[in-house]
Amino acid sequence: MDGQIIINLLLVALMILATAFFVGAEFAILKVRMSRIDQLISEGNKKAVRAKEVADKLDYYLSACQLGITITALILGALGEPTVERLLHPLFEEFNLSPAIATILSYAIALSIVTFLHVVIGELAPKTLAIQYAERMTLLLAPPLYWFGKIMSPFIWLLNGSARLFLRLFKVEPSGHTEAHSEEELKLIMAESYQSGEINQTELTYLKNIFDFDERIVKHIMIPKEKIVSVESSLTQEQLFKVLDGHEYTRYPVTEGGDPNRLLGFINTKELLTSMAAGRTQTPESFLHPMPSFPENTPIQKVLSSMQQSRTHMAVITGKDGRIAGLVTMEDILEEIVGEISDESFEAGTI
Repeated sequence: MDGQIIINLLLVALMILATAFFVGAEFAILKVRMSRIDQLISEGNKKAVRAKEVADKLDYYLSACQLGITITALILGALGEPTVERLLHPLFEEFNLSPAIATILSYAIALSIVTFLHVVIGELAPKTLAIQYAERMTLLLAPPLYWFGKIMSPFIWLLNGSARLFLRLFKVEPSGHTEAHSEEELKLIMAESYQSGEINQTELTYLKNIFDFDERIVKHIMIPKEKIVSVESSLTQEQLFKVLDGHEYTRYPVTEGGDPNRLLGFINTKELLTSMAAGRTQTPESFLHPMPSFPENTPIQKVLSSMQQSRTHMAVITGKDGRIAGLVTMEDILEEIVGEISDESFEAGTI
């Protein structure tokens, strides 16, 4: 085997490895989670800084990968046939094959061998590794890809610019590669994450509840008016203690004259009892907190946002006729996400 054949074989092996590099880099930077890269940067990982620079210019470095793959494929095609022909030449002479047949056979054999190695080692293997170990592969391959992109920048800009001009002929404006997922895609990702063990059943339930949150209205979770336990604004201490002993809730709506359709606000029993323990004898009306009001078809998300802004824990829900239909508490809303809160001391005045 002469030196030229050895050099050609080394170049073929090198081009296959180069193809593997570009394919692995391409799939890795597409698959890697940017939130994880940001976390590594905050932990002081220097390779992650370079990886972020590459991922932030996704369009540019995907073009760099495609350019690299194209170059290596052209070199493999140019080296494969003549190298295999020179290797098989003695065998062709022994069987007295004509030059034409020898050329056809060498081309077919070279194409088969190079294609097999190119597909298996140069594409399938690095693609699988990049998908399964996206973070590791990105950290490993991003630095050399960055420098390849710098060196080949004139060609990459030329190719990208030409592609944009070509698309504009058909009135197509290239868009960015900002990654966004629809709600259905996110639900699918959640299910796959649960099946692979990335999240547990409780976390999956929380996430599902959050997605269902937008679709529900406050009527679905309100405490109906007939189940509300309220206190009158004019109750004495003795009467109030009887109510508290019978239910032991944290908050109670306060009515005027015992009319359930005339709610003045709500009281927090912790504030009330603390004041009484200090010797003060105020009535429930002295500790009133205002309650916002919402129609029964208001989305729960809007109610939660409003209650957070007003820093209130209880709201009035009105029906279609404008009359009080029920109440909703912050705990009722939170249960839509985390499930039932079993400690009754955190409930509102309900039975």
